[in-house]
Amino acid sequence: MVGRCNDIVGSRSSFSRKPPKLARNWLRKDAFQLDFFAEMCENRANTGAAVLKHQPPPNHRGGTISTMIYPNDTPPTVPSQVAPRPTYPQDWHAYNAAQTSEKPIFMRLLADLCSSVEQPSYKRGRPRLPLADMIYTSACKVYAGFSARRFNSDVEDSLQKGFVDTAPSFNSVNRCIANPDLTPILKTMIEESAKPLQAIETDFAVDSTGFSTSTYARWYDHKWGKERIRQTWVKCHIAVGVKTHVVTAVEATATESADTSQLPNLVTQTAKNFTVKEISGDKAYSSRSNLRAVEAVGGIAFIPFKDNSVGKDPKRKVDGLWNRMWHYYNFNQASFLEHYHKRSNVESAFSMIKAKFGGSVIAKTPTAQVNEVLLKVLCHNLCVLVGSIYELGIEPVFALPSPESKVIDLNQYRRQNGI
Repeated sequence: MVGRCNDIVGSRSSFSRKPPKLARNWLRKDAFQLDFFAEMCENRANTGAAVLKHQPPPNHRGGTISTMIYPNDTPPTVPSQVAPRPTYPQDWHAYNAAQTSEKPIFMRLLADLCSSVEQPSYKRGRPRLPLADMIYTSACKVYAGFSARRFNSDVEDSLQKGFVDTAPSFNSVNRCIANPDLTPILKTMIEESAKPLQAIETDFAVDSTGFSTSTYARWYDHKWGKERIRQTWVKCHIAVGVKTHVVTAVEATATESADTSQLPNLVTQTAKNFTVKEISGDKAYSSRSNLRAVEAVGGIAFIPFKDNSVGKDPKRKVDGLWNRMWHYYNFNQASFLEHYHKRSNVESAFSMIKAKFGGSVIAKTPTAQVNEVLLKVLCHNLCVLVGSIYELGIEPVFALPSPESKVIDLNQYRRQNGI
């Protein structure tokens, strides 16, 4: 079987003048490439590959026509079609029910979660507004996506429905979001909002993202003698469950912070409420300390190694965990990547947060910007719980532990009472 590829190749030395523009699009500039390709094909003739032979072209000065000859008159096999992309079923009945009734259930869950927040002790001065009402109003403001003034009507609506005892003004809401004492409370509420799913999630993924702001950093560049301007942003590190995309631990910083140093804290906070079997992360988390941090909570870290990583470094002390995972990654990549690609779920979580609550913050001060990002994450967790109520049949119950509460060891309690 003989077929022409209609590939005309001309030698650069054959042209006395520059070829036309149209011809330059399909003429090769160097006949050496053709000779190399022909020799390569002749060497592979015995394997069933195509053999290239050259014939002088008619009516063309200095060119050649490439003819493809297949050994034993066997045409090349046509590659099979690409397998269809896998799709995942969606329970549209449950999804539609969750979306259409999300707001009233969200308000009820948020009120239940805020009811366990303790009111700070009164010392002197003007009596403070209830902290639970302030957090509830701030979270609802972020959920609605309105400014504090335009959200004032929703505050009155929450007061009529009994979700809050007072209706704070818009200035009080803004001052609450800018309060640095609110940051640890929001982190605790985020962890508490993920507890109803602790029987479902055992594999987790970690990553970070940025939320843009409306503030800018300015400095004078002495080298070039002019002022530089750069937009600031808030960096958010989270750990999420790969099945429901619920955030189990979070850390937000008003300045740029390295990913690798945040993983031990995220894993530790997650392990307090969940059974950790796997942690997936990208190469930014590749370090010996991070592998040991995951192993300390009983999990396995599926973090790919960097190109310059080695299994056994003669300049370092032997690390058996690092050595085992390095060999697992390099010599059993198919199995390793099957676990590692669960990390894609953390990107889905970021997409859910930014699509519903926005990828930027309205606040101006660094503390308020961090708290606004934490409020977005809290609202995301409550929305995940609403979907889980319809899809998984759970019934969330919140009970924030008080600082004075004593932690009871269940195993010790059972032994003492003969259970």
